[in-house]
Amino acid sequence: MFSNLSDSLDKTFRNLRGVGKISESNITDALKEIRMALMEADVDYAVAKEFVEAVKEKAMGVDVLKSVKPGEQIVKIFHDELADLLGGEQVTLDLSPPGRILLCGLNGAGKTTTAGKLALRLKKEGQKPLLVAIDLYRPAAIEQLATLAKQVGVPVYTPEASEKDVVKVAREALAWAETQPHTVIIFDTAGRQEIDDRLIEELKRLHEFLKPQETLLVADAATGQQAVSVAKHFNDAVGVTGIILTKLDGDARGGAALAMRAVTGMPIKYAGEGEKLDQLFEFHPNRMADRILGMGDIVGMVEQVASKIDEKDAMKSIQRLAEGKFDFYDFLDQMKMIQKLGDMKGLMSLLPGFNKIKKQLPDAAFDPKRMKRTEAIVLSMTPDERRRPEIIRDSRRKRIAKGAGVKMIEVNALLKQFGEMRKMMRSPNKMKDMMKQMGGGMGGMPPGFGGPGGPGGAGGMGDLGDIMKNFKGKFPF
Repeated sequence: MFSNLSDSLDKTFRNLRGVGKISESNITDALKEIRMALMEADVDYAVAKEFVEAVKEKAMGVDVLKSVKPGEQIVKIFHDELADLLGGEQVTLDLSPPGRILLCGLNGAGKTTTAGKLALRLKKEGQKPLLVAIDLYRPAAIEQLATLAKQVGVPVYTPEASEKDVVKVAREALAWAETQPHTVIIFDTAGRQEIDDRLIEELKRLHEFLKPQETLLVADAATGQQAVSVAKHFNDAVGVTGIILTKLDGDARGGAALAMRAVTGMPIKYAGEGEKLDQLFEFHPNRMADRILGMGDIVGMVEQVASKIDEKDAMKSIQRLAEGKFDFYDFLDQMKMIQKLGDMKGLMSLLPGFNKIKKQLPDAAFDPKRMKRTEAIVLSMTPDERRRPEIIRDSRRKRIAKGAGVKMIEVNALLKQFGEMRKMMRSPNKMKDMMKQMGGGMGGMPPGFGGPGGPGGAGGMGDLGDIMKNFKGKFPF
């Protein structure tokens, strides 16, 4: 998400930092480029204009113009204003009793899938969610929610197929909920292809009856400025308390996210980035501003990894690496951990500077099929071959290739890369260098990336580029 906007802003700020002295003319030219970049990202015109004016007012300050690094100061101003535009501080859900959450939005925005994702997330956080299917116009939606509820292990209420009265269904669902242990109820409502009076009136009646603590608008980030219009209509009708943006992983522009908060005054509370049920994340305005400016989101990355990787297993692998005892059994364990992380490209995008180097990576770098083929090769080895890869000669390689259903060249390539990786791991100096480079990214902003006002500035390549250069081709997955 925001890749096009990030690229445009990076070019503008890089030029600005390269200017020896900042003047009103420099700032005006840069802000024209920023306004164009925002418009191309599908940001609402009025929002883009107001935002640029706010940045200009602060950027023209005497303290900025006379500072040692005025270019960096302007980047920081832009970052802070962007975070404010996105909502400032992160806002959590109101789950006070009776804990009712009403999801609304147009068809195709992903309401039903989001209901399942939200139920799973709340369940992991210690809540006891229930799901209620209240889309009475699309039978497939009721079936879909029932399937999702089963997948996430959450009770679900489904109405009779012939039922058409949403308030009656809601009343029956609340009676059913009293028989279930719960702390929160998520209502999945009907949508339309576009806003119409029937949809709004039905939603108003339902909202008035339920009096939910949260009325969350589920909006597709890819719909651009239309999403802003939709947000305004729903907000006027029922008073939206928050927004869930979906499909952030598939939209290169992402302008809707920037304008939603400004138009409705309501916070973006969650963002969906991926199709898997565990891919619903809290929306942190500051972190999103970092990502737009190419600074990544190390905290978000660590949170995602920590939620999916067993700490004991990870520490065991690290110990094996440190002792130089890494074999193909360890390699399989590493692959399983990586597969648990899901979309690696999405995860890597949280690294500072990743947008700059992703185009240098081969097309197959994040292809899950490639990992499956690699796994098949390892599984075709005997236990002794996995423990002692050095015994795998030509006849064994042919047998492994045949067993895995791959070409001999793929087996040879894997063994060569594994050998390189093993050699590096057995070299104390090389391992020390790798840990030093990679470790720098976990204690805050890595050296070289800086951040607003930092040494590397927004979007700097820093250590990520060095890591990719030094260890390119050494790792088989």
